Amino acid sequence: MHLDTPSRELVEDLAEYALRWPEEAGVAHAFAALLDDAVDPFRRERLAGHFTASAWLVSADGQRTLLTHHRKLGRWLQPGGHADGDRDLAAAALREACEETGVAGLGVEGGIFDLDRHWIPERADVPGHWHHDVRYVVRAGFDERFVVSDESHALAWRPVDVVASDPDADPSLRRMARKWLARMADA
Repeated sequence: MHLDTPSRELVEDLAEYALRWPEEAGVAHAFAALLDDAVDPFRRERLAGHFTASAWLVSADGQRTLLTHHRKLGRWLQPGGHADGDRDLAAAALREACEETGVAGLGVEGGIFDLDRHWIPERADVPGHWHHDVRYVVRAGFDERFVVSDESHALAWRPVDVVASDPDADPSLRRMARKWLARMADA
């Protein structure tokens, strides 16, 4: 297999993630295996499943996360979306966070923060398929004002500790909130 530089870096980042989160090593290996597919896994046209990129968008002080009430899915989630051919998933996560929130001065911190493989139900002319979502920490600067995009019903800053313990929150949001709280405690 011949991998371009961004794909090689993704393989390295996934291996590092597997070491940091051994209980999720199987997920990291499955994401890396997707790179072996003959059909480009960075494009949404790969209907067997493809990479997406998301932002765990936190306030400057790290105490709150900005969530979007997703228009198509009708749930509170982190900002994110399709890679659309971009092999730099951290850049795709940052782009999606900027587009979906309008928050100025955002920046990506560190490598992969979380991985989540989830099913997207059939919609109109798109059959159901898997999203292999690679998530990065994106931190806001001093200006936390946001603008609701066409992709959302609403946006809201929520305390991370509240998200971590909210039984109604998406399970992957609770997992990211717990990971973030652990990181903040170690800092």
